[in-house]
Amino acid sequence: MAVVFVAASKLPTPFAEFTMHGFLDEETGKEHVALTLGDVADGEPVLGRLHSECLTGDALFSQRCDCGAQLEAALHAIAAEGRGVLLYLRQEGRGIGLLNKIRAYQLQDGGADTVEANEQLGFAADLRDYSICKPMLDHLGIHSLRLMTNNPRKVNAVQGFGVVVSERKPLQVGENSHNRLYLATKANKLGHWLGREHQDEHHD
Repeated sequence: MAVVFVAASKLPTPFAEFTMHGFLDEETGKEHVALTLGDVADGEPVLGRLHSECLTGDALFSQRCDCGAQLEAALHAIAAEGRGVLLYLRQEGRGIGLLNKIRAYQLQDGGADTVEANEQLGFAADLRDYSICKPMLDHLGIHSLRLMTNNPRKVNAVQGFGVVVSERKPLQVGENSHNRLYLATKANKLGHWLGREHQDEHHD
């Protein structure tokens, strides 16, 4: 995996002043970012999130998904704790890219759900590759995460590349009248933990 560290700088935000670490995937040319707060290399489990880019939700305030709300909630949680990491991964549209995501949205406007739309375009439901996170976490000295996610694939992927998930913290935010079907599809077809019965889960 040819993901290399490029540079780091301060990033003041409304939540906290993070350190922003830039990485380049030399195989794809994609640029990824890690935001850290506090000492994340002290050996203790780190509150963290792996967040895949969603231009529409993160930057354009789309109500079709819960991505922007999850990003904001994760940064709030890290700031409140004074320590943590957020990996911002350039894997737009679950890996299909922005323009294909707009094509998928067009199909959803016609009645398809998110999985059906991807499949009608010839893509798998989720093409994201979380193995790119391993060299980023290694560079930051992080070997154990308290992972903020509702996605079992993320937990399995992180554990699969040798990082401990000591705890899973649900991140159920941003539900609205425009994304209820989207969230139901996440739960029913992609297995996301979105029911109220899923509280904090430990993976010791």
